[in-house]
Amino acid sequence: MWWKTLSVVLILYTLCAGLLVPLKSGIERAEPAYARTGQDVNIRFYGYNTFFAKPSGEAVRVWLYADEQHALAARQFRAINDTILEAVFNMPANLPAGKQTVYLNAIIDHPGAGASLLPSAVELRQDTGMAAMALDAAWTAHPVENLHLQTGFSFPYQNVIYESIRNTYFHVPMWFVLLFLFGASVVYSVKYLRDPIPENDRRASAYAEAGLLFGVLGLLTGMVWANYTWGKPWSNDIKQLMTAVALLIYLAYFILRRSFEEYEKGARLAAVYNVFAFASLVPLLYIVPRMFASLHPGATGNPAFGSQDLDNTMRAVFYPAIIGWTLLGFWVAQLRIRYQRLYDRVMEIEG
Repeated sequence: MWWKTLSVVLILYTLCAGLLVPLKSGIERAEPAYARTGQDVNIRFYGYNTFFAKPSGEAVRVWLYADEQHALAARQFRAINDTILEAVFNMPANLPAGKQTVYLNAIIDHPGAGASLLPSAVELRQDTGMAAMALDAAWTAHPVENLHLQTGFSFPYQNVIYESIRNTYFHVPMWFVLLFLFGASVVYSVKYLRDPIPENDRRASAYAEAGLLFGVLGLLTGMVWANYTWGKPWSNDIKQLMTAVALLIYLAYFILRRSFEEYEKGARLAAVYNVFAFASLVPLLYIVPRMFASLHPGATGNPAFGSQDLDNTMRAVFYPAIIGWTLLGFWVAQLRIRYQRLYDRVMEIEG
């Protein structure tokens, strides 16, 4: 069927684009990460996929950026290689708005690679020995403007996760597939309760099995990702815990349906249980995790993906990935249904 071919094409596209498209330029870290006012500070920036040493028609520009009105431009800089840049800053005698500490973002603008940003790169502290009355003009002398855009088909650079951002196209779609398959399973469970024919129970069981399979895959890909970004595969994160509970609830569905010698009784009780199991997914995966702080992307206590987590380049791969993996999930479920039909037919003949 056409949708099977489409699933193969989309998954191949996801694999190729998800693994081969490069990341945009970024800044990994700045050293030293703190300074005091009234000093000349030599800061070394470590880039990622950058081209600091590559000649360009325009000069590279470097800022330490406090806010829209206050930024410090580097007095001088030199590229050690493509990924290391040293810049010298004359720190003003005082901080904006009489603050004692300001966290400055680093911005490096390269004409070819575009602008890169490192949030809170340098902590600038007010020297208690300095007593400047007026704000130093250096804060406003060189505003951040006319930045170059990073062009080309590339994924965004994000600190901490780096290349593991590609797992977005494999880990996250698994949960979409899980919900779609469990949703189809509960639909056929309701149908079985209204019309108890074996085909409805067969489909309910097959969709639940496939959903559980993709749920396990989602948990495993998440553990691999967590091991890279959080330092260990299992951190007792609220999202991890609730996902494990949800999968155990569905595992109990298969135990329940096999706990009765009488087929119809086991199928009917399993169908009723399936309705409540699916209803539990909403609080377990979407409500409870929002009530606690989570290490997952998004705002505090909200592990869901937001608009800030995906750009247009990622959407061009992410949405096809969801469709492709979902179609594959229903394909797997359909194969399981066909196998169960043949098995039931053989058992009837032998019986």
